[in-house]
Amino acid sequence: MALALMAHVPDVIGQASVINGDTIEIHGTRIRVFGIDAPESDQLCRNEESELYRCGQKASNALFDFIARRPLECVELDRDRYHRTVAVCSVGGTDIADWLVRNGLALDWLPSTAKAAMPTHRPKQSASCAVCGAAASQRAVELSGLQAVRWKAGRLFG
Repeated sequence: MALALMAHVPDVIGQASVINGDTIEIHGTRIRVFGIDAPESDQLCRNEESELYRCGQKASNALFDFIARRPLECVELDRDRYHRTVAVCSVGGTDIADWLVRNGLALDWLPSTAKAAMPTHRPKQSASCAVCGAAASQRAVELSGLQAVRWKAGRLFG
């Protein structure tokens, strides 16, 4: 029982700096949010009228506003090729990957191994994804961020 409780302890807790829509930093640890792809901070996208806008800045600013200096809790799942921690992170009990996808600020980008491990279906990508552009139908997966897999924690949050 004690071992099971220890598995739920976040690896990193603290106030985050937003690097871009899918990368944060807590106490000097660079963290890539698991299961999503958001535009880079300086990235431009086209809206429905084909006009350019700063989608990367929009995603970064929205994440900053959503976090609102509240502490984040992150459970490390892996390391990426840039040696960043890849983690599932939540603020105030809300999964930030889910929040970003649901608000059209990021694409759900679960690897196929995660999709195969999902015990339940999750809602599809928001049709009004603000940053997706024409790539949304090509890159979005069938599952969204409602209950991102918490492999290390051994349970689903949500």
